[in-house]
Amino acid sequence: MTSAALSVNIWSIPTTTAGTTRFTSKNGHTLDYRIHSGIVGNRWVKDQEAYIVRVGESIYKISWTEPTGTDVSLIVNLGDKLFHGTIFFPRWIMNNPEKTICFQNDHIPLMNSYRDAGPAYPTEVIDEFATITFIRDCGADNDEVINCPASELPADFPANL
Repeated sequence: MTSAALSVNIWSIPTTTAGTTRFTSKNGHTLDYRIHSGIVGNRWVKDQEAYIVRVGESIYKISWTEPTGTDVSLIVNLGDKLFHGTIFFPRWIMNNPEKTICFQNDHIPLMNSYRDAGPAYPTEVIDEFATITFIRDCGADNDEVINCPASELPADFPANL
């Protein structure tokens, strides 16, 4: 269909394996996200380039490759508050996930070096459905939505929103 920014900018996605993640689609080609729990909990990223397309009424497909070598493919169905995500982790992340737990933007050359050193295979595929529990329109290009790691959030988050 068409390339477009999501009409809403933030959602919370609790999953069973990968953990809880908060995303904001900043515009039609970038997103910010913060991982709250799971093997790479407390990792956060700003201005990740992504392919964001509307594939149906309130349904979006979001895909990207990270500097770590991780590939991500998401389907976000805002109407039904349903999320499906597939993450393709290179083996080096499964072996040492703690290496990625940081504000990635400050460590891109390091992430690239870890990726290049590998190992890449066998790839670990995480494929999950989740229910979207929180949706809020925060406006385009809002850098305040995700501006710290999960460990620095108020104790009552997200109830304080």
